[in-house]
Amino acid sequence: MQLSDRVQQVKPSPTLAVSALSSKLKAEGRDIIGLGVGEPDFDTPAHVCEAAIKAIMEGKTRYTPVDGIAELKQAVINKFQRENQLSYAADEILVSTGAKQSIYNLTQALLNEGDEVIIPAPYWVSYPDMVMLAGGIPVIVEVGIDDHFKLSAEKLEAAITPKTRLLMLNSPSNPTGVSYEREELVALGEVLLRHPEVMIMTDDIYEHVLFGDAEFVNIVNATPALRERCVVVNGVSKAYAMTGWRIGYAAGSKALIRAMKIVQMQSTSNPSSISQYASVAALEGDQQCIQTMIAAYERRHHFVLEAANSIAGMRCLPSNGTFYSFPNVEEMIKRIDGVSNDTELATLLLDKTGVALVPGSAFGLAGHIRISFATSMANLEQAMERIASIASHAI
Repeated sequence: MQLSDRVQQVKPSPTLAVSALSSKLKAEGRDIIGLGVGEPDFDTPAHVCEAAIKAIMEGKTRYTPVDGIAELKQAVINKFQRENQLSYAADEILVSTGAKQSIYNLTQALLNEGDEVIIPAPYWVSYPDMVMLAGGIPVIVEVGIDDHFKLSAEKLEAAITPKTRLLMLNSPSNPTGVSYEREELVALGEVLLRHPEVMIMTDDIYEHVLFGDAEFVNIVNATPALRERCVVVNGVSKAYAMTGWRIGYAAGSKALIRAMKIVQMQSTSNPSSISQYASVAALEGDQQCIQTMIAAYERRHHFVLEAANSIAGMRCLPSNGTFYSFPNVEEMIKRIDGVSNDTELATLLLDKTGVALVPGSAFGLAGHIRISFATSMANLEQAMERIASIASHAI
């Protein structure tokens, strides 16, 4: 069998691979603490589940419009207006099977063969592969720990070429947990205003998972003149503990959203009808569930940050949000005999301590590891203790 060239360029998702391996080892009886999975460890709020049950009992189990039911699109419009001061019409909204599908729709609708897409690294693992599946060329711009993992205006300007078609931004970030401040986005916006051929995707899926008094701002808020060139991607998975419900949404110009809808029409068609009705309840209902989760994540973050920075050879920046920390482990790698990179370190930790992590190279920045603290404090305490034991016995 001859497989397509494009599919042979694409790697399986490293985060899903770690999750699958952790489950396999647990099933074999190993004592595994999984810090690799990127989903809330909370149950979906009761009022959201009740809305789904009600939809089932009322027979709302049939096909819906490809781009989402009217009630959900209106809830999304209301959310953007209420929380982000952004105004969109119904034909500027597309509801998809998760934020991932919205981004995939965008790359398929926008990119031609050879178009370049600027992706700051570290990045969410799927960005480059989605670009390649659309025939585009990922242009990876490293922004390391000394850059606070954020793209500067200078690095953006240097990366833009006549072939640049799209910039992908994610704030707060998976895997780093850092978020862009308004003035940083304004500086990026000034560069982009000089390059009108470049579109922008802002992935805001962790918008609500922010700590302390951190302000959520995306590039459309910072530079309103970019509105017609921006696609804002979001969803219900992280804020409402609804990862398995698979509902994301995108907002953008009418022409681009129409093109993205065509891609979706010929792939999955509409998202689950039941999940859509549940998502209306999530967006329009009581929001206290978000604050409950954030309070827990923030406590865990403070613990992981302090523990990581006390481990020999590990250096960790504070996260502004999400449920991830992204420590630099280059010095730890140097200290451990037989380990030469972050992938080998992650393998050693899994084998010797039973702690499952994702190496930073999976996110485009070697010499780091991603720690997900979407798990209990007891698990985190034990996991960080195990990691410290490896570092303390290093040569």
